[in-house]
Amino acid sequence: MLDGIKMTKILLKDIVINSAQLGEGELVLLVHGWPEIWYSWRHQIKPIADLGFKVIAIDMRGYGESSKPIEVEKYDMKSLMQDIIDIIDHQKRKSAILIGHDWGAPICWNTAAIYPERISAVMGLSVPFSKRGKISNIELWKKLYENKFFYQIYFQKEGIAEKEFEKDIPLSLRKIYYSISAEGINANIKPGVGQKSGFLEGIPDPNPFPKWLNQIDLKYYSSAFKKSGFRGPLNRYRNQERDWNMLPELSYLMVTQPSFFIGGEKDPVRYFIKNKDGYENPGKYCQNFLGKKIINNAGHWVQQESPKEVTNCILDFLKQL
Repeated sequence: MLDGIKMTKILLKDIVINSAQLGEGELVLLVHGWPEIWYSWRHQIKPIADLGFKVIAIDMRGYGESSKPIEVEKYDMKSLMQDIIDIIDHQKRKSAILIGHDWGAPICWNTAAIYPERISAVMGLSVPFSKRGKISNIELWKKLYENKFFYQIYFQKEGIAEKEFEKDIPLSLRKIYYSISAEGINANIKPGVGQKSGFLEGIPDPNPFPKWLNQIDLKYYSSAFKKSGFRGPLNRYRNQERDWNMLPELSYLMVTQPSFFIGGEKDPVRYFIKNKDGYENPGKYCQNFLGKKIINNAGHWVQQESPKEVTNCILDFLKQL
Protein backbone atom coordinates (compact mmCIF):
# COMPACT_ATOMS: atom_id res chain seq x y z
CA MET A 1 0.00 0.00 0.00
CA LEU A 2 2.81 2.42 0.86
CA ASP A 3 5.34 1.14 -1.70
CA GLY A 4 7.27 3.93 -3.36
CA ILE A 5 5.90 6.71 -1.16
CA LYS A 6 8.65 9.14 -0.24
CA MET A 7 8.45 10.83 3.16
CA THR A 8 9.67 14.39 2.68
CA LYS A 9 9.99 17.43 4.95
CA ILE A 10 8.81 20.63 3.23
CA LEU A 11 10.56 23.71 4.62
CA LEU A 12 8.21 26.71 4.48
CA LYS A 13 8.80 30.25 5.75
CA ASP A 14 8.49 29.58 9.48
CA ILE A 15 7.40 25.94 9.79
CA VAL A 16 8.20 22.48 8.49
CA ILE A 17 5.47 20.31 6.95
CA ASN A 18 5.87 16.54 6.87
CA SER A 19 4.57 14.94 3.70
CA ALA A 20 4.11 11.68 1.84
CA GLN A 21 4.81 12.12 -1.88
CA LEU A 22 4.32 9.94 -4.94
CA GLY A 23 4.07 10.39 -8.68
CA GLU A 24 4.68 13.07 -11.29
CA GLY A 25 2.32 15.45 -13.04
CA GLU A 26 -0.21 18.07 -11.96
CA LEU A 27 -0.12 18.62 -8.20
CA VAL A 28 -2.81 17.13 -5.95
CA LEU A 29 -2.67 18.03 -2.25
CA LEU A 30 -4.45 15.77 0.25
CA VAL A 31 -5.40 17.55 3.48
CA HIS A 32 -6.51 15.55 6.53
CA GLY A 33 -8.75 16.49 9.44
CA TRP A 34 -8.99 15.89 13.20
CA PRO A 35 -7.50 13.76 14.64
CA GLU A 36 -5.65 12.23 11.70
CA ILE A 37 -2.41 12.58 9.74
CA TRP A 38 -1.29 12.06 6.13
CA TYR A 39 -1.83 8.32 6.66
CA SER A 40 -5.61 8.72 6.45
CA TRP A 41 -5.11 8.98 2.66
CA ARG A 42 -3.03 5.77 2.40
CA HIS A 43 -5.64 4.06 0.18
CA GLN A 44 -5.88 6.97 -2.27
CA ILE A 45 -2.26 8.11 -2.80
CA LYS A 46 -1.09 5.45 -5.26
CA PRO A 47 -4.24 5.30 -7.43
CA ILE A 48 -4.15 9.10 -7.86
CA ALA A 49 -0.43 9.01 -8.68
CA ASP A 50 -1.02 6.17 -11.14
CA LEU A 51 -3.53 8.38 -12.96
CA GLY A 52 -0.69 10.81 -13.74
CA PHE A 53 -0.55 13.24 -10.82
CA LYS A 54 2.03 14.25 -8.25
CA VAL A 55 0.36 13.51 -4.92
CA ILE A 56 1.40 15.18 -1.67
CA ALA A 57 -0.43 14.09 1.48
CA ILE A 58 0.59 16.30 4.38
CA ASP A 59 0.65 16.33 8.15
CA MET A 60 -1.03 19.65 8.94
CA ARG A 61 0.84 21.95 11.31
CA GLY A 62 0.46 20.62 14.85
CA TYR A 63 0.28 17.00 13.71
CA GLY A 64 2.71 14.12 13.35
CA GLU A 65 6.16 15.23 12.29
CA SER A 66 5.17 18.74 11.17
CA SER A 67 5.98 21.85 13.24
CA LYS A 68 3.86 22.34 16.35
CA PRO A 69 3.55 26.01 17.32
CA ILE A 70 2.27 26.50 20.87
CA GLU A 71 0.18 29.62 20.31
CA VAL A 72 -3.54 29.16 19.67
CA GLU A 73 -3.60 31.85 16.97
CA LYS A 74 -1.02 29.96 14.89
CA TYR A 75 -3.84 27.60 13.89
CA ASP A 76 -6.27 30.15 12.47
CA MET A 77 -7.71 29.60 9.00
CA LYS A 78 -5.50 32.25 7.42
CA SER A 79 -2.36 30.50 8.65
CA LEU A 80 -3.52 27.10 7.42
CA MET A 81 -4.54 28.44 4.01
CA GLN A 82 -1.14 30.12 3.75
CA ASP A 83 0.52 26.76 4.41
CA ILE A 84 -1.32 25.37 1.37
CA ILE A 85 -0.25 28.27 -0.84
CA ASP A 86 3.32 28.05 0.45
CA ILE A 87 3.47 24.34 -0.39
CA ILE A 88 2.29 25.09 -3.94
CA ASP A 89 4.99 27.78 -4.18
CA HIS A 90 7.60 25.39 -2.75
CA GLN A 91 6.72 22.94 -5.53
CA LYS A 92 7.16 25.76 -8.06
CA ARG A 93 3.62 25.28 -9.33
CA LYS A 94 1.14 27.90 -10.45
CA SER A 95 -1.78 25.94 -9.04
CA ALA A 96 -2.88 22.69 -7.44
CA ILE A 97 -5.94 20.50 -6.99
CA LEU A 98 -7.06 20.29 -3.34
CA ILE A 99 -8.83 17.37 -1.66
CA GLY A 100 -9.65 17.73 2.04
CA HIS A 101 -11.46 15.75 4.73
CA ASP A 102 -13.05 17.00 7.98
CA TRP A 103 -11.16 20.21 8.95
CA GLY A 104 -9.14 19.66 5.79
CA ALA A 105 -12.29 20.23 3.75
CA PRO A 106 -13.02 23.84 4.87
CA ILE A 107 -9.30 24.59 4.63
CA CYS A 108 -9.44 23.46 0.99
CA TRP A 109 -12.80 25.09 0.20
CA ASN A 110 -11.76 28.42 1.71
CA THR A 111 -8.37 28.39 -0.01
CA ALA A 112 -10.14 27.78 -3.33
CA ALA A 113 -12.55 30.67 -2.68
CA ILE A 114 -9.91 33.16 -1.53
CA TYR A 115 -7.10 32.16 -3.93
CA PRO A 116 -9.03 31.17 -7.09
CA GLU A 117 -6.03 31.61 -9.37
CA ARG A 118 -3.93 29.16 -7.29
CA ILE A 119 -6.45 26.31 -6.97
CA SER A 120 -7.58 24.60 -10.17
CA ALA A 121 -10.16 22.23 -8.63
CA VAL A 122 -11.37 21.23 -5.17
CA MET A 123 -13.07 18.30 -3.49
CA GLY A 124 -14.38 18.19 0.07
CA LEU A 125 -15.08 15.09 2.15
CA SER A 126 -17.54 15.15 5.10
CA VAL A 127 -17.83 18.97 5.28
CA PRO A 128 -19.45 20.96 2.41
CA PHE A 129 -18.47 24.51 1.53
CA SER A 130 -20.45 27.07 3.51
CA LYS A 131 -20.41 30.83 3.65
CA ARG A 132 -19.55 32.89 6.74
CA GLY A 133 -22.60 33.05 8.97
CA LYS A 134 -24.10 35.99 10.83
CA ILE A 135 -22.23 34.74 13.90
CA SER A 136 -19.16 32.54 14.21
CA ASN A 137 -19.58 28.77 14.16
CA ILE A 138 -18.57 28.45 17.79
CA GLU A 139 -21.23 30.98 18.83
CA LEU A 140 -23.75 29.03 16.74
CA TRP A 141 -22.81 25.77 18.49
CA LYS A 142 -23.16 27.43 21.90
CA LYS A 143 -26.70 28.49 20.99
CA LEU A 144 -27.72 25.18 19.44
CA TYR A 145 -26.17 23.01 22.15
CA GLU A 146 -26.92 25.08 25.24
CA ASN A 147 -26.97 22.83 28.31
CA LYS A 148 -25.80 19.85 26.21
CA PHE A 149 -22.43 18.26 25.56
CA PHE A 150 -20.94 19.28 22.21
CA TYR A 151 -17.36 18.38 21.55
CA GLN A 152 -16.35 21.68 19.90
CA ILE A 153 -17.52 23.62 22.97
CA TYR A 154 -15.68 21.15 25.23
CA PHE A 155 -12.48 21.76 23.24
CA GLN A 156 -12.47 25.54 23.81
CA LYS A 157 -10.74 25.66 27.20
CA GLU A 158 -7.02 25.01 26.84
CA GLY A 159 -5.63 21.93 28.53
CA ILE A 160 -8.86 20.10 29.42
CA ALA A 161 -9.32 17.90 26.34
CA GLU A 162 -5.52 17.58 25.98
CA LYS A 163 -5.30 16.03 29.43
CA GLU A 164 -8.16 13.62 28.73
CA PHE A 165 -6.85 12.43 25.35
CA GLU A 166 -3.16 12.25 26.28
CA LYS A 167 -3.73 10.08 29.37
CA ASP A 168 -3.89 6.99 27.12
CA ILE A 169 -3.41 7.95 23.47
CA PRO A 170 -4.08 4.53 21.86
CA LEU A 171 -7.30 4.15 23.87
CA SER A 172 -8.39 7.72 23.10
CA LEU A 173 -7.89 7.25 19.37
CA ARG A 174 -9.74 3.94 19.31
CA LYS A 175 -12.70 5.54 21.07
CA ILE A 176 -12.68 8.70 18.93
CA TYR A 177 -12.46 6.79 15.66
CA TYR A 178 -15.09 4.27 16.70
CA SER A 179 -17.56 6.84 18.04
CA ILE A 180 -18.35 8.44 14.67
CA SER A 181 -17.69 5.50 12.38
CA ALA A 182 -20.69 3.74 10.85
CA GLU A 183 -20.32 0.98 13.45
CA GLY A 184 -20.33 3.47 16.32
CA ILE A 185 -23.32 5.34 14.93
CA ASN A 186 -25.20 2.06 14.44
CA ALA A 187 -24.47 1.22 18.09
CA ASN A 188 -25.85 4.67 19.09
CA ILE A 189 -22.50 5.75 20.55
CA LYS A 190 -22.18 9.45 21.36
CA PRO A 191 -19.22 11.42 22.74
CA GLY A 192 -19.91 12.83 26.22
CA VAL A 193 -22.64 11.78 28.60
CA GLY A 194 -23.61 15.20 29.89
CA GLN A 195 -22.83 18.90 29.62
CA LYS A 196 -19.93 18.67 32.07
CA SER A 197 -18.54 15.28 31.05
CA GLY A 198 -15.40 14.51 29.11
CA PHE A 199 -15.44 13.47 25.47
CA LEU A 200 -14.58 9.81 26.03
CA GLU A 201 -17.10 9.07 28.76
CA GLY A 202 -19.74 6.66 27.53
CA ILE A 203 -17.69 5.44 24.56
CA PRO A 204 -16.73 1.76 24.87
CA ASP A 205 -13.31 0.51 23.85
CA PRO A 206 -14.18 -1.41 20.66
CA ASN A 207 -12.82 -4.92 20.81
CA PRO A 208 -12.19 -5.93 18.14
CA PHE A 209 -11.96 -2.65 16.27
CA PRO A 210 -13.91 -2.50 12.97
CA LYS A 211 -11.93 -3.98 10.09
CA TRP A 212 -11.33 -0.67 8.29
CA LEU A 213 -8.54 0.10 10.80
CA ASN A 214 -6.21 -2.77 11.67
CA GLN A 215 -3.70 -2.97 14.51
CA ILE A 216 -0.86 -1.71 12.31
CA ASP A 217 -2.95 1.35 11.36
CA LEU A 218 -3.89 2.09 14.96
CA LYS A 219 -0.27 1.70 16.07
CA TYR A 220 0.86 4.14 13.36
CA TYR A 221 -1.69 6.75 14.42
CA SER A 222 -0.84 6.28 18.10
CA SER A 223 2.86 6.74 17.41
CA ALA A 224 2.17 10.00 15.57
CA PHE A 225 0.04 11.44 18.39
CA LYS A 226 2.55 10.39 21.02
CA LYS A 227 4.99 12.67 19.15
CA SER A 228 2.61 15.56 18.62
CA GLY A 229 0.18 15.49 21.50
CA PHE A 230 -3.25 17.05 21.02
CA ARG A 231 -2.66 20.75 21.68
CA GLY A 232 -2.02 21.79 18.06
CA PRO A 233 -4.91 19.73 16.67
CA LEU A 234 -7.31 21.12 19.30
CA ASN A 235 -6.14 24.70 18.71
CA ARG A 236 -7.85 24.58 15.30
CA TYR A 237 -11.22 24.50 17.12
CA ARG A 238 -10.19 27.48 19.27
CA ASN A 239 -9.91 29.82 16.30
CA GLN A 240 -13.50 29.87 15.07
CA GLU A 241 -14.25 33.34 16.45
CA ARG A 242 -10.91 34.61 15.16
CA ASP A 243 -11.58 33.11 11.72
CA TRP A 244 -14.99 34.78 11.60
CA ASN A 245 -13.47 38.18 12.38
CA MET A 246 -10.50 37.81 10.02
CA LEU A 247 -12.27 36.49 6.92
CA PRO A 248 -15.33 38.69 6.19
CA GLU A 249 -14.87 37.99 2.45
CA LEU A 250 -16.22 34.49 3.04
CA SER A 251 -19.63 36.15 3.44
CA TYR A 252 -19.87 36.56 -0.33
CA LEU A 253 -17.18 34.54 -2.09
CA MET A 254 -18.14 31.44 -4.08
CA VAL A 255 -16.06 28.45 -5.12
CA THR A 256 -15.72 28.96 -8.88
CA GLN A 257 -13.47 25.98 -9.72
CA PRO A 258 -14.69 22.50 -10.64
CA SER A 259 -15.76 20.95 -7.34
CA PHE A 260 -17.23 17.80 -5.84
CA PHE A 261 -18.45 16.58 -2.46
CA ILE A 262 -18.26 13.14 -0.81
CA GLY A 263 -20.03 12.30 2.45
CA GLY A 264 -20.77 9.25 4.53
CA GLU A 265 -24.45 8.39 4.82
CA LYS A 266 -24.20 8.04 8.60
CA ASP A 267 -21.76 10.87 9.32
CA PRO A 268 -23.03 12.86 12.34
CA VAL A 269 -21.60 16.06 10.80
CA ARG A 270 -24.51 15.76 8.39
CA TYR A 271 -26.97 16.61 11.19
CA PHE A 272 -25.06 19.09 13.36
CA ILE A 273 -28.07 21.38 12.92
CA LYS A 274 -31.13 19.47 14.09
CA ASN A 275 -33.72 18.58 11.43
CA LYS A 276 -31.44 19.88 8.65
CA ASP A 277 -29.58 17.59 6.27
CA GLY A 278 -26.25 19.34 5.73
CA TYR A 279 -25.51 17.10 2.74
CA GLU A 280 -28.73 17.89 0.86
CA ASN A 281 -27.25 20.69 -1.26
CA PRO A 282 -23.45 20.75 -0.79
CA GLY A 283 -22.93 22.65 -4.05
CA LYS A 284 -25.10 25.60 -3.02
CA TYR A 285 -22.16 28.04 -3.00
CA CYS A 286 -20.16 26.40 -5.80
CA GLN A 287 -20.47 27.76 -9.35
CA ASN A 288 -18.97 24.75 -11.16
CA PHE A 289 -20.23 21.92 -8.96
CA LEU A 290 -19.81 18.53 -10.61
CA GLY A 291 -21.87 16.57 -8.12
CA LYS A 292 -21.92 14.71 -4.82
CA LYS A 293 -21.61 11.12 -3.68
CA ILE A 294 -23.17 10.03 -0.39
CA ILE A 295 -21.66 6.65 0.43
CA ASN A 296 -24.02 4.13 1.99
CA ASN A 297 -23.16 2.66 5.38
CA ALA A 298 -20.14 4.94 5.85
CA GLY A 299 -19.54 7.19 8.84
CA HIS A 300 -17.23 10.15 9.26
CA TRP A 301 -13.91 8.52 8.31
CA VAL A 302 -15.18 8.01 4.80
CA GLN A 303 -11.94 7.59 2.83
CA GLN A 304 -10.84 4.89 5.30
CA GLU A 305 -14.20 3.21 5.94
CA SER A 306 -15.07 3.02 2.23
CA PRO A 307 -11.71 3.36 0.46
CA LYS A 308 -12.68 1.85 -2.89
CA GLU A 309 -15.79 4.00 -3.32
CA VAL A 310 -13.96 7.20 -2.31
CA THR A 311 -10.96 6.42 -4.50
CA ASN A 312 -13.20 5.75 -7.50
CA CYS A 313 -15.04 9.05 -6.92
CA ILE A 314 -11.77 10.95 -6.75
CA LEU A 315 -10.44 9.30 -9.91
CA ASP A 316 -13.67 10.00 -11.79
CA PHE A 317 -13.53 13.64 -10.68
CA LEU A 318 -9.90 14.03 -11.76
CA LYS A 319 -10.64 12.44 -15.15
CA GLN A 320 -13.39 15.03 -15.74
CA LEU A 321 -10.85 17.80 -15.33
